[in-house]
Amino acid sequence: MRDVRVVLIGGTSNTGKSTVGRAVAERLGFEHRSTDGLARHPGRPWRTPDHEVPPHVAEHYRTLTTDELLASVLAHYERLWPRIEELITERARAGAPGLVLEGSALRPDRVAGLTVPRTAAVWLTAGDTALRDRVRAAGRYEVATDAERHLMDRFLARTVRYQAWMLDAVEAHGLDRVDTGGRTVTEVADAVLAAAAAARTRPGR
Repeated sequence: MRDVRVVLIGGTSNTGKSTVGRAVAERLGFEHRSTDGLARHPGRPWRTPDHEVPPHVAEHYRTLTTDELLASVLAHYERLWPRIEELITERARAGAPGLVLEGSALRPDRVAGLTVPRTAAVWLTAGDTALRDRVRAAGRYEVATDAERHLMDRFLARTVRYQAWMLDAVEAHGLDRVDTGGRTVTEVADAVLAAAAAARTRPGR
């Protein structure tokens, strides 16, 4: 890992990217950032103690099909890519502070085309059941109204569909992925670091 200055951690929602990203950044002494901080697509459509679901977010998930939800988020990530690439390029320069950048916006097809040195990437995955359980726990599904449950179900459908698209792209480009199932945060962070270290010798990494 001596030469790697930027570690990219992609994956669909609720795979633990933020938690693992913070753990990896702490290990390396790097800064941790999320692509959500650059520009956020309609967020998670469930209430929290300090957040109500905005009407436009509810409308987004209520009215679009799963295919339309996927197309919308992919288009958002495509628009965001120039800013992501600029950040990666800036932080990969020799002498720049190290960075762990995580987020669903790290599209495998775009990352595969990077020619930026000192950069490594890995994608986190989780089983459909684990994704469902995490979404439902976050949204307190058991006490939610039928309307709230519907929004969570639509978000989950998009989450699962995005992961299927992502996995196809990861496989097509020969990129690295780490399954989070049954692993602790420490174990996943270990696997991410191992993949990042190995990626140094691969073309385009």
